[in-house]
Amino acid sequence: MQPRARSRSTSRSSTAGNPFALSDETRERLALRLEDAVAWARSEAGPAVAAVTAPLPAQLDLSAAVLGARRPDDRFFCFEQPEREGFVLAGLAQATLIEARGVDRFAQVAARARELGRRTFADDPARDPDRPAGAGPVFVGGFAFAPEGGSTPEWSSLAPAALVLPQVTLSRHRAQARITVCAVVHADDDVEASLDALEELLARLAPASIPLLDPDPVERTRVAGAAPPSHFEHAVERAVERIQRGELDKIVLAREVRAHAARPHDPGAVFGALRESFPACYCWCVGTPEAAFVGASPELLLRRDAARVQTVALAGTTRRSADPAVDDHLGEQLLQSPKDRQEQEIVARRIERTLDPVSIWVTSADEPVLVRVQNVQHLATPIRAQLAEPLPAVELAGMLLPTPAVGGEPRDKALPLIPALEGLDRGWYAGAVGWTDLAEDGEFCVALRCALLRGEVAHLYAGCGIVADSAPAAELAESEVKLEALLPLLA
Repeated sequence: MQPRARSRSTSRSSTAGNPFALSDETRERLALRLEDAVAWARSEAGPAVAAVTAPLPAQLDLSAAVLGARRPDDRFFCFEQPEREGFVLAGLAQATLIEARGVDRFAQVAARARELGRRTFADDPARDPDRPAGAGPVFVGGFAFAPEGGSTPEWSSLAPAALVLPQVTLSRHRAQARITVCAVVHADDDVEASLDALEELLARLAPASIPLLDPDPVERTRVAGAAPPSHFEHAVERAVERIQRGELDKIVLAREVRAHAARPHDPGAVFGALRESFPACYCWCVGTPEAAFVGASPELLLRRDAARVQTVALAGTTRRSADPAVDDHLGEQLLQSPKDRQEQEIVARRIERTLDPVSIWVTSADEPVLVRVQNVQHLATPIRAQLAEPLPAVELAGMLLPTPAVGGEPRDKALPLIPALEGLDRGWYAGAVGWTDLAEDGEFCVALRCALLRGEVAHLYAGCGIVADSAPAAELAESEVKLEALLPLLA
């Protein structure tokens, strides 16, 4: 490479002392990768990706840095599970966006991500064996519950399938942190201009703290259901009638509640409060210029690491208590509840049946265990599998979603009934949020305990599993408990 012009030295000086700035060696590697990618684009008449990965100080708050650097027109992504050895994956700005809709949306985005991966000039992961999960070029985002989900105006910026390759990705796990810088280039792109644009983006990143929620807003937030509570109770009644007639075994019905604030909801502050309150959960914020989807889910949809797959069957819920003796009693009642055990068994068996045809073996725990988060506790059965073929994490997510924990059983009977009984567009609620890398590994959680923030309005969702002996009033009360994960933060 020839020495760069003055614009490069200006960029260097503006980022002096910034831990997110690239070193001279890393910058030179990125410039060479950009040259290779442009040359490939010219010879193959298609876009290519240039990327470079470098170490970061592990003590930095990576999500806070992304939230502090984002601009109104940026897409951004934060995904954390604090109690899992400090796992963080955060992305800023969009190198490219892959969207799809319809029943084959998972396969569509997996194929397009795979094709772009073949055109990517990046570091060899084998040269950095300590790198955390999610280091390197990754696609981040999620999927709606239904093949055409998110058709209402509030969901317009989140397609039924949407994965972003961020321009900057920050990852941390087990005291190892990395920064990855990506660019999608075309045949007529100028290498120096592309490098300058990336350095300008990096200059926006700086050590930061998560913004705080206003503990005492001047104007109170108005909370109202999208439909009266009686609508949900009547839907439960109709579902129970169908189940008792033998038409299906289980169906999950959801409610939507809206929080109308005096000023726009701050997604960064809500995300920060969620990760503080629910450190064992998957806490996320998927942001677009128009909206932000935030939540704290206790449910892993799947994690793929080469041929190894992990998932969990999670169903059956009760409240928590500040009194340890009462809390233990509530948990024991849940473990012994025939209704909740039946609901949990349905979910576990379906996941096993789904994974079995593509696996060498599938195994699950003999008995469910309790998973406790701040305001509720659940029944959960861990499930593991060894894949027979290297199916991508995204396609595995498409096979498993929706599980009976958020859909129903049998699937073909339950899924058409859900929108008819609920009367709402779930959008990404009960869909999946997560990431996948160039090796097609990755992880996705089920999008529960969540809200869509769009300006002054927050759309909150909570669902309950309905079986033969479900009581409408009890299911309504359970939905209220689940809404308590987010409603106090927004109202």
